[in-house]
Amino acid sequence: MKLLADETRLRSLILLRREGELCVCELTHTLGLSQPTISRHLATLREAGVVQNRREGLWMYYSLYQDLNCWAHDILDSIVQSAEGIEPYTSDQTLLCNMPNRPGAVCCA
Repeated sequence: MKLLADETRLRSLILLRREGELCVCELTHTLGLSQPTISRHLATLREAGVVQNRREGLWMYYSLYQDLNCWAHDILDSIVQSAEGIEPYTSDQTLLCNMPNRPGAVCCA
């Protein structure tokens, strides 16, 4: 729960839960923060076993840890559902969907 208290980590997790996997550049664009700032927050989430990463060429992609406990998924699902229609989460999704040259994405769900 302490991880979710930080707004940047919370916004990142909501986006990851909605999208499945995101590149660091997608998060920097969407959240309007620098790459080192986003990477530091993602490292905190990775060290806690909440997210996992993979490298593809120059890009680093993050997703929820595949073996995350069911109760943790339930909490994230509740948070995502509660965030519907609330700022800044609505704007985050719009910014992500409108990102030019988005790596590997055809469209947002």
